Parts: sequence; structure tokens; C-alpha cells
Amino acid sequence: MAIFSALWPMPSAYVYHLAFDNMYGLPQSNSPLHLTGIMATSFYTSIEDIEKIHKRAHSAYRSGKLKSIAYRKEQIAQVGYLLQDNEQRFVDALKLDLGRPHLETILYDFAVTYTEIREAYDNIEKWTKTQKPAFNIKFFAMKPQMRAEPKGVLLAIAPFNAPVYMLLTPLVGAIAGGNAAVLKPSEQVPETAKLMAELVPKYLDRDLFHVINGGIPETTRVLELQWDHILYTGNGRVARIISTAAAKHLTPVTLELGGKNPVVIDPRCDVQMAARRVLWGRCCNAGQICLAPEYVLVPASFQDKFVEALKEVHKSFYPNGAKNSDSYARIISEAQANRLKKLLDSTKGKIVFGGEVDAPQRYVAPTVVRDVRPEDPLMEDELFGPILMIIPVKDVDEAIAIINTKDHPLAVYAFSSDKAFLKKVFDNTESGAAVANETLISAGVPGLPMGGIGASGHGYYTGKHMFEEFTHLRIAIDNPSWVDKIAFGFRFPPYGPTAVKDALRALSTSLPPRSSKTKEASVVTRWGFWLIVLLASGTSIVLTGSGQDFVKQLKV
Repeated sequence: MAIFSALWPMPSAYVYHLAFDNMYGLPQSNSPLHLTGIMATSFYTSIEDIEKIHKRAHSAYRSGKLKSIAYRKEQIAQVGYLLQDNEQRFVDALKLDLGRPHLETILYDFAVTYTEIREAYDNIEKWTKTQKPAFNIKFFAMKPQMRAEPKGVLLAIAPFNAPVYMLLTPLVGAIAGGNAAVLKPSEQVPETAKLMAELVPKYLDRDLFHVINGGIPETTRVLELQWDHILYTGNGRVARIISTAAAKHLTPVTLELGGKNPVVIDPRCDVQMAARRVLWGRCCNAGQICLAPEYVLVPASFQDKFVEALKEVHKSFYPNGAKNSDSYARIISEAQANRLKKLLDSTKGKIVFGGEVDAPQRYVAPTVVRDVRPEDPLMEDELFGPILMIIPVKDVDEAIAIINTKDHPLAVYAFSSDKAFLKKVFDNTESGAAVANETLISAGVPGLPMGGIGASGHGYYTGKHMFEEFTHLRIAIDNPSWVDKIAFGFRFPPYGPTAVKDALRALSTSLPPRSSKTKEASVVTRWGFWLIVLLASGTSIVLTGSGQDFVKQLKV
């Protein structure tokens, strides 16, 4: 527990719930619906078993079983059938854990996971194929090549908001790369965590792949152990704890941390489309998605029109109110709902619609707040809830300036049909994704990496980029003896008089051409040099005896 107490001087039990049970820094809920799963800790992994699992996974990895590409493909396919055979059980578990509609579970957990499984299965031979660098006359005889090799045992610590996707997708990447893996589900979703612990050993290799469930003692023990790579999805504060633990073992870490994702509106855009896609992105999973749009930057003169469009869209989404809709999820805990209520109570903006909070039921209504200032309490941290802020700005330059005062987000969204407008927004901001005329779905596009920059994280966990994240390139050469006789014999002592010349001939290469400015500067420098030489020569002649005689003759 030293990792936590060193950073946060508070009781360790509270620290853990603050840090891991709740990835956005809140104490545990007291709601009976949520507490039922959290208090039933009988499915937690024992402390004694954690080290055994760690040793077993490393031993299985060293056995070389996953060197077989055929066996990797078999295990990848089994991940797919683990999900397919138990889809309804996962739907039911996520309904209990998150109050999530069936369709949203398909969108955020099932569809994207199946896509990752298929892509890895179909491309693993290509990804693992030995690669050769570009031909080089000086080194071709050494047969240089490189190959993606596994790192070892992966630890994946998943969040509550996409618990299937954020466990099974990294698992697929780990298997494709030839790694063993240990999965740590969030105990915020106990039904899903229990189901995962039951199914993984039924469908996958029991020695290579494991699930660890637990609270503070269990997770603390997990982080004390040495892993070969750690993937964590959550927030920046907890990421620092994970990174501190990993640094003790020099373990590489992949972080996906979200952030406050802005939307920039061009008043010339299709306002109905923009309102529909923005509000959809904000309300999916009750706003608990790392890629969800957080705030909208709109010209002050266009704010009324955009707000009216949002009102129309909201009414079409939830004609009988979101609370009565089977198309709207719930907040993960009562404490989270209370936090969002406090933020709404403190805002200086004007609530257009929504604002209702029923904390015991974990319900926060879809809410739009207009006339929000950049320094408003709602703008301080990532909300992770269904509250959309509208910030009026003078123009796109002010919008860009506001974005750049914040940490780099996971995504910057912009709505416009003008390519120049989009280019200006994206060229002058930084984020993991630059998305035009859409929200959220970029994470599900095959072939595109998912990841952030700076405070929104680093590294990738989808497709080939995930495979590369969980492997390392091992290079190889095989240099025949005759090479020393032809080209590389100069390197051996004693160094002869021609060693330097031979080394330069064998190893150096020509530099790229100078830029035009450099050339001009070089020419000016050369002319300046010769002018100085000329002046110096003339001065020396005048000051010498012959020069003085010449001057006297001129006077005569």
C-alpha cells in the first residue's frame, strides 16, 4: 500500500476506492443497487493466489507455446467465441452494472471487439513476418533483418465504462504479439468482472491467460510485481500511480486517459446534423465515454440557433423523457451522480434543458448549459457525465485559443463543410484524433490507432498499432568472415596510417543538399572571407618597407 500512501496521505482503504474503484476520483456509492456487487467480494482473487498467477503466466510464456502462429490464431478465435457464445450474459451483466441499453453494449463492447479479433486473426502472419531494411551496398552481406517479438506478460487494467472492449481488445493484441496476459477488470462493474473471471479459463489457455479481481490489497499486490507491459485506461491521477509502480521495474506503460474533448462549430455547417451527432456523442453511455464531446465552441451570434437545434434533437431522442427511456444509461454510482449535481449547482452558465439528478437511482438527465465561460467550474476537469457546455466565442481564432489553454484532449471535433475551416482548427490544435463532422465512432474505424497525446495518454491499443505496442523489434545480422578482407578490416588494432581514410570510405555517406538559404549564406561567407584576405594583404603591403617606398615615390 506504500505506493498509494506516499502520494496521497489518507487512509489506504479510502485511497484505493478513490484511485481504482472510481477512475474519476470519488468515494464508493451507498446505493443498494451498486453496493450489492461491491460488497460481495467473494469473487476477489486471494492475495496468495496473485503471486502464483504471476509466476504461472511467466512460466507459461517462457514455455514458448505462443511461438506457434497457429496456436496464437486459435486463441484469438477463442476470444471471439468467448464473447459470441455468451453475448446475452454480458448484456445482462452490463445492464446490472451500468443500466446500459442493449444497443449501446453492442456498439461499445461487442462490435469493436469482433472487429479487432477478425483483423488480428487475418493479419497475424503478415504482422509477424521477418522484415528487411532497404538495400545498402555497404551492409547487404550481413543479411540485416528484424522481427516483431513478444515483450512477455501483459497486465491490462480496465475501466468500468467499456469493460468488455477494454479487456478483450488488449487481450487480442497480447495474443497476436505472442504474449501471456493478466486482466484486471474494474470492480465498479462486479457482474461483468465475475463473468469475465468465469469465462476466460473456460475458453482460453489456463496457463497463459488469467483474470484477477479485487480491491486495494489485491491491486496493490498486483502493482508490486514486475510485468513486461502495462495498459491502463482511466484518468491522469491514477495513471501517475500506475506509472510510478511501473517505473520501479522499468516497465513500459500504455495510457488512455481521455480529457475534455472540444467541438468547434462553423455557423455554415449543417446545424441539425451537428446537433444530432454532438448530443448523441454526449449522451451515449450517459456521457461516460472517454471520446465523448465535452464542450462546444460556437460563434456568439450562432449560439441561439445551435441551442434550438439541440432542444429539437433532445426531444426527438427522448420524447417521454430520458428517465423513462430504455435508450438511456445510468451513471456508474450514486457518488458520481452527486458530484455532477454539485457541478451543475455551481455553474454560472444557464441550463437550457435537463439538470435533473436522482442520485439514489444514479440518474443524471441529458443537460445542456449555455453561456458558459472558460473558467466555469464545469470546465475544470473531465466531467464523465451527460452535461454539454456551450461556450460562445467571437470567432474560430478565439475557439482555438481556448482549446490550447487546456490539456491536449483525446479528440478535437469540428463541424464544417469548409475544408479551410477544418484545416485551421486541426492544424492549430493538438489531440489524439482530429474528427470532422462526427463524434465517437473514430475509435471503431479499422486500421486507425486509438490513443492520446500528453495528458490524454500515450501509446495505442487497436489493430496493428496495438500489436506493435505489445511487441518489440528484434534486429539480427550475420556477417561472413570475408567482409573483413574487403571492407571492414580497418577496425582492428593496431590502426594503420590509412585506417581513418578506410573508415570514412566504408561507413560515411553523403549529406543532403544545402538549402537555398544555406547556399546563399555560404556564398556570402566565402566572398566575405576573400574580401578580408584582400584588405589584409593590401594593409600589410602598405605597412611594410616596400609599401612605404612605393608611397614615397607617389609623393615625389
